Amino acid sequence: MKMDIRDSEEEREQQLLAFYKQQQEWACPLNCTLTGDSAVGEGVMRYFMTTMISKLQFGFSQGLGGMGRTLLFEGEADHLVPAASEAPIESNLFRVAGRMLGHSFLHNGPIVTGLSPAVIHVLFNGDPEMATVAIEDCPDLHIRNIIKLLDQEDLTPEEEDTISDLCMSWDLPPVTRTNRRWLQHKLLLHAVIGRTTRQIKQLRRGLKDVMLWPLLSSRPDVVQLMFPRMVEIQFTPQVSQILGLLASPGTLSQLVKFWVGWEMLPAELRLEISGRTLPTSATCFETLKLPHHFTTYSDFEKALLSSINTADTGFLKHSFWFRDC
Repeated sequence: MKMDIRDSEEEREQQLLAFYKQQQEWACPLNCTLTGDSAVGEGVMRYFMTTMISKLQFGFSQGLGGMGRTLLFEGEADHLVPAASEAPIESNLFRVAGRMLGHSFLHNGPIVTGLSPAVIHVLFNGDPEMATVAIEDCPDLHIRNIIKLLDQEDLTPEEEDTISDLCMSWDLPPVTRTNRRWLQHKLLLHAVIGRTTRQIKQLRRGLKDVMLWPLLSSRPDVVQLMFPRMVEIQFTPQVSQILGLLASPGTLSQLVKFWVGWEMLPAELRLEISGRTLPTSATCFETLKLPHHFTTYSDFEKALLSSINTADTGFLKHSFWFRDC
C-alpha cells in the first residue's frame, strides 16, 4: 500500500480507495510506503490505518453525487447508521468500508466507534424485526420529528396528514387511533434498517472478503471489540498523570494519536526530554519527546496543544517535522 504525503487530501483518498477496491491477500503482512516522508516501520502503518478509519468515521473529502463531503455513516454517537445517499451505494463504497474495517482489525489498528446496536444486530444476520431500534438511531431529524408525533395522544388533521404522507411513501397504511404504536415501530424500523439494507449487505460482503466472517459470526464477544460504543472508549488516568495534564477526552484522544499514531493505547508509552523548540513524537517507537526549556506550565501546555493538533494533518505541518520516525 502506497501513499504520497505531498499529494492533496483527495489524491491520498483515491490511493486508499484504489487499494481497497481490489481483492488482496488481507491476512498477509502489510507493507506500507509513505512517499515524500522519511518515516519507516510501524509508524507508517499506523498513519495509513488512522487515516483510513478517520475517513470512515468522519467522511471522505471528495464528494460523490454532488455532495461536498461523502459521509458513509451519519447520526449521533452510538447511534450511527449507514448513510442513505445513493452515490456511495452505487459506487460499492460500503463493501470497501467493510474491507477497511476488517483489515484494520486484523492488523490491530483503530476502529470505528458508535455504530447503532440495531445496525450491528442486522449486520450479523439478526432478524430486523427483532432489532432494538431507538428514536436516536434515525439520523434524519425531519423524519424523526414526524415519528415522534405518534407519541401524542391527540393529533391535528395536519399532523395526521404529515404522518400518513410518510406512511404512504413507505407502503404503510395511514395512521388511525388503533395502529399508532404499531405504525411508530414500523416507521422507525424502516427509517433505520429498511433504508440501509443495501449498505449493510455491502458491509457484510466486505467483512467476508477479509475472511473475518467465520470468527465474527461465531464469536459475539469479538463483535463487541470490533464495534465498541463510544461510551465504552475511555482513556485511563495514566496518560494525564504522565504529564499532569487535566484535559478533555477529545484532547487526550489527540494526544494519544500524536504520541503513537492512533487512538489506541499500546502496552507501553515512552517519554524523552529533548532540546527542540516544540514537543515532537516518534510514533514508530511510541515515544513523546518534550523540550526541557519551558519555565511555566502555561507555556508548556500551549506548545503541547499546538503540536498535538497536527495529529490530523499527517506527518508534516508548516515545515516542522513534528513526528520524526
